Amino acid sequence: MPIYVNGTLNFGDNTEATPAEGDIWYDDGKFYFGTSQTFPSAWFAGGNMGTAKWRAAAAGTQVAGLCMGGADGSGSLEDTEEYDGTSWSGGGDLITDRQALAGCGTQSAGLCMGGGTGTGGQEMNDTEEYDGSAWSSGGDIATARDLLAGCGSQSAGLCMGGAWYGMNRAHTEEYDGTSWSAGGWLYNAAKALGGCGTVLAGLAMGGEADVTQEYDGTSWSTGGNLLSGREGNAAAGTQSAGLCMGGTSDESSTELYNGTSWSAGSDLLIGRGSSSGCGSQSTALCMGGYTSGGPDLRTYTTEEYREDLGLRESNRNPHSNSEGDIATRASYGLFNASSDLGEE
Repeated sequence: MPIYVNGTLNFGDNTEATPAEGDIWYDDGKFYFGTSQTFPSAWFAGGNMGTAKWRAAAAGTQVAGLCMGGADGSGSLEDTEEYDGTSWSGGGDLITDRQALAGCGTQSAGLCMGGGTGTGGQEMNDTEEYDGSAWSSGGDIATARDLLAGCGSQSAGLCMGGAWYGMNRAHTEEYDGTSWSAGGWLYNAAKALGGCGTVLAGLAMGGEADVTQEYDGTSWSTGGNLLSGREGNAAAGTQSAGLCMGGTSDESSTELYNGTSWSAGSDLLIGRGSSSGCGSQSTALCMGGYTSGGPDLRTYTTEEYREDLGLRESNRNPHSNSEGDIATRASYGLFNASSDLGEE
């Protein structure tokens, strides 16, 4: 398929600092095309996890993600997997296998807390800290529970909600890197909810409802309701730029939060419940969970969210014959001329 160019065609292996509409150039093994056209946000398939699982916890970013615990067909897991933006590899095992736990932090400084065996009355209060290679014991949360949410960092973490013997909990606890202390209770007790943000600006959403709750480091207040009530949803981002994804048994919709209200985002490629999420609103990661057939249909698939003009890797484009990105350069979008224009 020929490519017709109205602008400059540059094969000089250098970057166009101020591209004009229609310019095509080659730089460091990639073709770029200058255009003022915007590209919609979308989910793209990422690398599959080593184990199909649900009810795991996640931390980190889209290019340095961490997934720990969860459950497969045989029960709770101690597995940890690390994502490099393309593929998953094995990390250090948790000290205690568990599912329905919460997580936060980064790939090299992760935190997980709570969880259980999947049977009421066997909820845990254990906390573990990850250093990029191995887990070590941290301070226990005061209230044992599973199906809770978490956010923040390893040295300033937040956990909220959850269940004990199947009953919803409103408890919030704050971590200082050593021990947990009581925070303000959720005004709407919830389990199987999503959480993101920081200990001083936390966000909790869903959990058998369309409720959104915002934390200021002391107390929770009402935020804008989700467009669609859900439970078992994953979350990413911050209090002012949050992302809610999936939920229930096979929910595929995602929603974007601006600090006041939610709006519709692009649908997941695969609807999933009890999945895990991390990253930001514009570059998120969603992994695992189960599909419409229920927990017996767990998935190991991973999806990456790219907002307008986010990076797009050519190996996920069937028309690609060389590496390519979508990025922002000056006021124009840049994308791989071979792959995104359909050249084969």
